[in-house]
Parts: sequence; structure tokens; C-alpha cells
Amino acid sequence: MRKNKISHNVILRLPRYLRYLEELRSKDVVRISSGELGRLMGITASQIRQDLSCFGEFGQQGYGYNVEMLLGEVAKILGIRRERRAIIIGAGNLGRAIIGKFPFEQYAFRLTAAYDVSHEIVGTEMAGLTIRHADTLAADLQDSPPDIAVLTMSGESARTISTLLADAGVRGIWNFTNQDLPNMGPDVIVENLHFSDSLLTLSYYMTHPKDNELEKP
Repeated sequence: MRKNKISHNVILRLPRYLRYLEELRSKDVVRISSGELGRLMGITASQIRQDLSCFGEFGQQGYGYNVEMLLGEVAKILGIRRERRAIIIGAGNLGRAIIGKFPFEQYAFRLTAAYDVSHEIVGTEMAGLTIRHADTLAADLQDSPPDIAVLTMSGESARTISTLLADAGVRGIWNFTNQDLPNMGPDVIVENLHFSDSLLTLSYYMTHPKDNELEKP
């Protein structure tokens, strides 16, 4: 039985479970104990059992976890057993990298459109998509709003674009603009990403190496 409220740290660990379980499956590992999985992931066995118990009972005492079954359950918890449509706004260097390299389909996201304002970029093709002018975004959203929008454009326009997206019914915004977007209300989930945060976290642990021995999320 799923708990009503799940800790944010538990949610942050779920994609890691997915990655490690996918790797185990690729190596034809059939079952694994919480202790073995914990050693691979660098967290305790009790933490794994505690995390997974938030969503149900998936292991068997004396057996451990069936890798294929647990992988399927984690994928279902993460919501990647149903396809979601995505668009990208901003097809510059970062946008092109995400369009060309990020495995959207692996996680049940289908990239359906990309937008930019540069005359040098609009009309070009990337990974099977013809880049559209951002001026057409509002009309396209009215016709068929995607499930999520990936923002890789200038941060100056981020708030205006995010309001347009939310009003059109887009439920998720993956924001790479380096401008934190405000709470858009209960119907829109915003994930603000800053590459500098990860770099500065690395810098912190290099400065305070003893803290790296403590368990992180």
C-alpha cells in the first residue's frame, strides 16, 4: 500500500533504482538482495527497504528482489509505462544536444516539436523534427498541447513562456533556462535545473571531503 506522502529524498532516489535495475537486467541478473543492491548504489540495505516500502512490498525474505519485477514496479511508480508527448522551446546548442542525444523514447516520452526564434535555425531539421518558429507556439498549443515542455531558450522569456504553457494545459515544465520558475499552481509541475548546482556540490565535497562519507540522497 502506497503511503500518502512520500519524502522528496525517496523520490530523488527512484531514478537511481531504475538505472541500476536496468543495468542488472542487461547482465541477466535474476534476483538481488537489498544488501547487494545497496552496495552497488552506495546506500544501506535498510534505506532500500525503507524506500521501497513506501510503495508496497516487493521483496521476499530469504530471496530478495526479482530484478525484472522490481524494475517494472519502479518504472510504473515513475510513470513511464504510458507515453507522454514533449516539445522543446529553444533549439540552440543545449536544445540541439537534448534533441539529438537524450533518449526520450526510453522513458516513454515522444518528442513531437521544437521551436526557436533564430532565422538560421527555424526550418532546419534535427533528429527528424523541422524546427518551427516560436511565433507559432501559441496556436500549436491550442490545437494540441503536449504533456511537457523542455525550456532551453533564454531565461529572459522563461516566465512569459511558462505562463503560456500552463494556460494551454501543459502539465510539466523541464526548465534549463537558469531562471527558477515560480509555482505555477497545483496542475503544473516545474523542474528547475541548474548545471552550476551540481558543479558547486562537487566543489563543496572537494573542500569538505569528510562530509562525502555521510549518506547523500
